[in-house]
Amino acid sequence: MTAPENQNRPVGGNWSRRGVLAGLLGAPVLFVAACSGSDKSNSGGSGGGGGAVGTPKTSVAKITVSPADGVTDAPFGAPVKVAVVDGKLTSVKVTDSTGKAIAGQLTADATGWASTDQLGSGTKYTVSAVAADGSGLEADANAAFATASPANTFVGYFTPEDGSTVGVGMPVSINFNKPVTDRKAVQQGITVVAEPGVEIVGHWFSSTRLDFRPEQYWAKGTKVRVSLRLKDVEGAKGVYGTQAKDVNFTIGRSQTSVADLSADTLTVTTDGQVTATYPVIGGAPDHKTWAGKLVISEQHPQTKMDSTTVGLGDEYNIPDVPHAQRLTTSGTFIHGNYWSPASAFGKTNGSHGCIALRDVKGAADQGTNAAKFYASSMTGDVVEVVNSGDRTVDPANGLNGWNMAWADWKAGSAV
Repeated sequence: MTAPENQNRPVGGNWSRRGVLAGLLGAPVLFVAACSGSDKSNSGGSGGGGGAVGTPKTSVAKITVSPADGVTDAPFGAPVKVAVVDGKLTSVKVTDSTGKAIAGQLTADATGWASTDQLGSGTKYTVSAVAADGSGLEADANAAFATASPANTFVGYFTPEDGSTVGVGMPVSINFNKPVTDRKAVQQGITVVAEPGVEIVGHWFSSTRLDFRPEQYWAKGTKVRVSLRLKDVEGAKGVYGTQAKDVNFTIGRSQTSVADLSADTLTVTTDGQVTATYPVIGGAPDHKTWAGKLVISEQHPQTKMDSTTVGLGDEYNIPDVPHAQRLTTSGTFIHGNYWSPASAFGKTNGSHGCIALRDVKGAADQGTNAAKFYASSMTGDVVEVVNSGDRTVDPANGLNGWNMAWADWKAGSAV
């Protein structure tokens, strides 16, 4: 059967005018289709323009993100996960609200990705992922979520203060407001470095106290940095840290003093030179002064001392003890004394365990021995007590870890 005459193409190049016009009109359609990136099999037919314009193909790769888009209480202890089926991941980017990228690891077959950095609590994150299917066609996925804030937290209260200048015996002491059961995790979240460099080791006195110190006293002029990276560290089951802070302090001049309570003298050495010797009163035979290396932890121009607060009943209650410097948590001070006769200093030991220097009531006279020693001192200075007749102070009683052998100190580290 032959086609109707008006549908036959001329042969041998004898095109009709109508056929030529149809061919010219069809050409731009074919050009546009080619520029669209359509598959050739979907392009138009011959010059007559009878073929259909191609439709771009869609990737068959399917990407899923966990936590899902819109989640506001994602667990911060769990990683971000990205997975793809019918394709391979070519790009994954996770950032927090500051733009910081979160590191992650791609699986060997490129079908999965998981974050390796710890997520922060109470933080917003965005995820952008791209995958390609077997034909090279790409699919993408975007998500935004926020992590939950912990319901139960702990903090560490530190000594010394940021920006302070302290004596050569000042340890870094951190007291936690809740017991720590994972001591290793918490200690790993704290670093202490010094310039010039020296080995610094942490020691746990209890579940709530961690101190750091070098083997010997700090060298004068040393600069120390404490980096607390405790945010989201699980110190105990379900209890997380909140701090991300740096604390810097400087070691001042080197000053140590020796209180010899057989001679009842206090000898002060500053930068290797004896700078003063003062007559003192030490603890009476029934209230001996602790022996050992005691670090000044507090300074008070005047303070109240009440025997009931240290388990000594109503033996004394002095509202205005001048130039008082604390040496132990239990109540040992080196302080001014205006109530004992001048003849007692350097001659007798009659205190309730403190070391006393001659002073005046009101702390107004800066020329007294107590005032001069107070003015020359700073927190972190060491007062070493010898010949007191009492046992060595407990290293945990105040900032007095120097009374522990270095091997024993290191044995108390959790890392």
